[in-house]
Amino acid sequence: MTPNPLPPPRLGPRPLPLHMAVEGWILQMSLAGLLPSSSASSLSKPNPLALLAANLPASLRAALQDLMAEAGLSPASPEPGSAAPLNPASYIDAISREATQRMETFARGVRAYQAHPYRRDLALPPAAWRMGAASLRDYGGPKNAPPVLFVPSLINRAYILDLAQDRSLLRAAAKSGLRAYLLDWGDPGDAERRFTSGDYIEGVLIPALEEIKTRSGQVPRLVGYCLGGTLSVAPAVLRPDLVSALGLLAAPWDFHSGTEASRVLMDMSRPMIEVMLGAEGVASVDMLQALFASLDPTLVGRKFRGFASLDPASDHARRFVELEDWLNDGVPLSGALAAEVFFTWYGSNDPLQGQWKIGDRVIDPGLIGCPTLAFIPTQDRIVPPGSAQILVDRIPTATAHKVDLGHIGMVAAANAPLAVYAPLLDWLQNPASKVRA
Repeated sequence: MTPNPLPPPRLGPRPLPLHMAVEGWILQMSLAGLLPSSSASSLSKPNPLALLAANLPASLRAALQDLMAEAGLSPASPEPGSAAPLNPASYIDAISREATQRMETFARGVRAYQAHPYRRDLALPPAAWRMGAASLRDYGGPKNAPPVLFVPSLINRAYILDLAQDRSLLRAAAKSGLRAYLLDWGDPGDAERRFTSGDYIEGVLIPALEEIKTRSGQVPRLVGYCLGGTLSVAPAVLRPDLVSALGLLAAPWDFHSGTEASRVLMDMSRPMIEVMLGAEGVASVDMLQALFASLDPTLVGRKFRGFASLDPASDHARRFVELEDWLNDGVPLSGALAAEVFFTWYGSNDPLQGQWKIGDRVIDPGLIGCPTLAFIPTQDRIVPPGSAQILVDRIPTATAHKVDLGHIGMVAAANAPLAVYAPLLDWLQNPASKVRA
């Protein structure tokens, strides 16, 4: 008997060397304000947070403050339980022990995640239609029901919209009486490595809508998530005959809203990014994950220290692993599209400035005439609420619906079916109606 093959090893949290370096950096920087400098008096009246604050990002400064609090130290009272002058040796010992413990807990959490027995066994439906690397997956529903095409971002796997039996927007749509289709972008092949946003829209998204219209005899509804929402604006402008209603889930439009630090990082990194895109033809998964990590460099450390304390057999632990596996199961992004998004969207803010064109047509959301509903998660760190709200403001037929969730939580959290799926699917049945509160 042939033994079952071992599952592939988990590589995450990706890129692991970066996250390990951040944890080690916090340990080193927690001591930096106390180490002797050219001044012999540097240990006699140090205030580590004051010395570091001028040059630290807010998230890292907060991490050091948390570390000091957990060690029983504070800038006002540098030794636990004492207002006496600072004893450098005891301070260094306390902060070093606490930082080392945090790093060891992080490592324990990573090892527990990598060894967890959960493996995804929820299969995607077979492809009903293909166009290059992309495929159309039919989730079923009543034969004559209104068809809906769901469009995820190109950066992660499409199954974020079908994460688990109890958190699947696609399966919920089919059960609600809609004919649900998922556009799975797939991994970019040789042709897709040269694709711009226009190539994806004219060569994949619009043909997928045409295929659904031919199959059903009805004009489909269109729902886009994250960058999939931004892309979905284009066919609603260019081909209104193919879009009877438009749903937007955390779709960015103002790429400068709340992204000042990220734009500075992108501008500094541009020469290196251009070289990497030119050499590889794609933005690799680890490159994309590193850019996301720059939004909150300490997030992964906090998550995995928390995971280290969970019972591996608990439902909470399984759900953590389920979502982390998706996060680390990334998709490379076409080099041409990556350059467009990084440098003309996040760099020049072309969509907001009316400079985003497909062919010779400006993608002007003011031209959209179909009913439109936009869900805006108020806790979103990836697409700040203001970035999505301005798109609502520019579509004459749009209504905004705010939900108290984060960017991924709006489609994958335990309460997403009630907070997002139910009102969205009710509205898709009758887009002329008001969204359910």
